[in-house]
Amino acid sequence: MVANLFLLLAAGTLVAAGVYLLLDRAMTKMIMGLMLIGNGANVLILVAGGSAGSPPILHRESEIYGEKIADPLAQAMILTAIVISMALTGFMLSLAYRQYRYRTEDFIEDDTEDVAITVRPTLASAAPDHDASDDPETGRMTSDGDEFGPESFEAPLKGDKDD
Repeated sequence: MVANLFLLLAAGTLVAAGVYLLLDRAMTKMIMGLMLIGNGANVLILVAGGSAGSPPILHRESEIYGEKIADPLAQAMILTAIVISMALTGFMLSLAYRQYRYRTEDFIEDDTEDVAITVRPTLASAAPDHDASDDPETGRMTSDGDEFGPESFEAPLKGDKDD
């Protein structure tokens, strides 16, 4: 099989430009990057499908290619990839529109909660599931337990009206 060098270079250029745009912080550039990566993958599948040939139908030959039949799998995969990338682009555009309506800005900032999680100490007492009944040094459960629980909810309240 002989691959077309121009199509291979075009696929590589599309994917490289798509990755570059995808690493940016602007939502519209991310959408364009995903579209370029999808188109680059489609061109790569086209190159991998082999050379052209007659239609893949029994007893159907063309004058140009004779009995050499084209690979229908590559064409089917490209059509499927086009549909998937179109749906992904539509979803990303709806997210971009929602972000525009919410903030009127295209730039995506760092999440403050992610930054707070990364700077949290690794001690057991700093874990998110740390309870007041845990031992502060080891982080293990103690026999004291919590002061509240299902038992306290089932017992009737004693107040001035009951006496």
